[in-house]
Amino acid sequence: MFSAVETRELQSLTNQLLPKKTIENEQELNDLRAVLRFHEHRYYVMADPLLADKEYDDLYKLLEKAEASHPDWIRPDSPTQRVAKGLNSNFENVQHLVPMLSLENSYNAEDLLDWDRKARELSGKEELEYCVEPKFDGASISLIYENDYLSRGATRGDGVSGDDITTNIKQIKSVPLSAGFLAKGIQQIEIRGEVLLNKANFKKYNDQLAQQNLPPLANPRNAAAGSLRIKDPKEVANRNLEAFLYHVSYTVPSASQEMTTQLQSHSGSLELLWELGFKSPVKEKKVVKGIQAVIDYCEAYEAGRDDLPYEIDGMVIKVNDIQLQEQLGMTSHHPRWAIAFKFKARQATSKLIGVEFQVGRTGSITPVAKITPVPIGGVTVSSISLFNEEVIKEKNLMIGDTVLVERAGDVIPYIVKSLDELRDGGETAIVFPKNCPICNSALEKPEEEAVWRCGNDECPAQVVERIIHFTSKDALDIRGFGEANVRKFYEKGYLHNIPGIYELPFDTIRGLDGFGEKSIIKLQEAIEQSKQQPLHRLIFGLGIRYVGETTAKVLAQTVEHLLDFKNFTVEQLLALEDVGPKVANSIYQYFHKESHIQMLEQLEALGLQLKSTKQSVVTDGALSGKTFLFTGTLTTLKRSEAEALAESKGGKIVSGVSSKLNYLVTGEDAGSKLEKAKKIPSIQLLSEAEFIKMING
Repeated sequence: MFSAVETRELQSLTNQLLPKKTIENEQELNDLRAVLRFHEHRYYVMADPLLADKEYDDLYKLLEKAEASHPDWIRPDSPTQRVAKGLNSNFENVQHLVPMLSLENSYNAEDLLDWDRKARELSGKEELEYCVEPKFDGASISLIYENDYLSRGATRGDGVSGDDITTNIKQIKSVPLSAGFLAKGIQQIEIRGEVLLNKANFKKYNDQLAQQNLPPLANPRNAAAGSLRIKDPKEVANRNLEAFLYHVSYTVPSASQEMTTQLQSHSGSLELLWELGFKSPVKEKKVVKGIQAVIDYCEAYEAGRDDLPYEIDGMVIKVNDIQLQEQLGMTSHHPRWAIAFKFKARQATSKLIGVEFQVGRTGSITPVAKITPVPIGGVTVSSISLFNEEVIKEKNLMIGDTVLVERAGDVIPYIVKSLDELRDGGETAIVFPKNCPICNSALEKPEEEAVWRCGNDECPAQVVERIIHFTSKDALDIRGFGEANVRKFYEKGYLHNIPGIYELPFDTIRGLDGFGEKSIIKLQEAIEQSKQQPLHRLIFGLGIRYVGETTAKVLAQTVEHLLDFKNFTVEQLLALEDVGPKVANSIYQYFHKESHIQMLEQLEALGLQLKSTKQSVVTDGALSGKTFLFTGTLTTLKRSEAEALAESKGGKIVSGVSSKLNYLVTGEDAGSKLEKAKKIPSIQLLSEAEFIKMING
């Protein structure tokens, strides 16, 4: 951005301004602003400061003093205007100028070769030029500049719209408040990028939290995403975020100046952004001819991944020619001119120091490996689910083993294998219990299952887990209850079962730490409101094995009163939609157990709705006859809200991926359902944004 001549001039101006105690005129003020912007760029973009921190602070205070004396001198791009004057009360939802689509993912060279073949066929060219750059592991943002000034910053949201976080974006010093777009023939521009917390600042911030006895942030990616939605801009500034800007999505030309030719290629647009003061990946990118050069660069970059100052989870490959990008176009889900090459999952070795056996709400016994804490991909891992006894046997695990640990998809940790060649004879076998570790009841394992279970319904661990599930947001949604409060009330003897939720001794609870009058009133109101939840939520909240939200809705539409299921045979249950033999048997057994019937009668006496409020099925809606399934984490809607929207238009929710499914709506971190759906050509994949567009007609 700054030439050698400009750098010398600005450094000279710096030396002239440093001794000053006051600013005499508007020209000196403009010089001071220019100097501060220059040093911000050197520090936050180039990571090569030419000024001591104390000297920068002195100049900044000089600017504050001058603007306080002359408010009419303040300009929107002044360095002082980054800092907001209070808290953000909320974040308004705003539309992106161009939808932010997802990228198609690839995991090996074969995927890239196949994608290159398709791109060449569509373009009619024998070889394509690509721009390759890091896939930053942070939070996506969209910035709009109008007449050179930053007018808006937004989160990705659902891809069509996101939250207006302009005030928080201004706290990121590597984002210019103004840039010379008009001189490049651009009146309005929308730029995409990623907000990051680099490894050093992540550690520094966690160290600060540790000194205050506060829990650390999980990883740099979550820390960056969470920071953008903090209500206090000063706290956002305190986290030392940075932003890489890497894509120009939309431009409006200036009437008085011809638009720069740099926007004719993707690499040119990155260079333009860098020249104008943005932190764009010009040093990290590489322009190459042919897919083999792409593969070589990706492999080399992955090998040096740990040496980078920030987290990346892959590389992004883009057709470099913008006109060719437009020719290739896009699918409803992703552009055809770009693809993400995902790096291999993170791995590390650790010691298996013990195994704990946890009891779930259905009595399932889950072995959990305790390992020597080890950092993997920015997260410290110390506990790993081993799922069941068969996994322990298959992996030949022993306490004391050195194990290879991996975070699948950089999220879920699991043990890949034991490094048994490193055993020294001091290892001991993992003994799976014959009795429940909580209530000592004999464990059972049906022949067709891999899981051992505690058959005692009154087992304290099961009781607690059932109450936690019952109060959860997708069930009765009793806000303010939460897992910690369930465990606390149970341990103190205030809560023994699900009906006990509606008989809590609030006069006694008032004496507990953290339960002031406001907290008590809110909890009482939430419990009272839960009595009016529709029947399908209550059914789901009961935690009947194999009965998820979709099946719960089917059951709620089947009867006039929940206890009518006492009279259903297995054959009648099998006749219901999406109910197979396992589900039918589980439902039958639940409603033929006297303790369950007594509990339901007790809940009804306490005011809960056991009668069905059947909703009329829409048969003439725009989506009538179409089937939907949702997978992954939705960012705009709750899963239940999305399903209700589909049903309101006549759509039908199914419970699994099959040839009967028409649409799979994918949120973030979509897993096996997405992979299975890709193999069935008749299933159409929709992003959350595309689904919302469909609903809105």
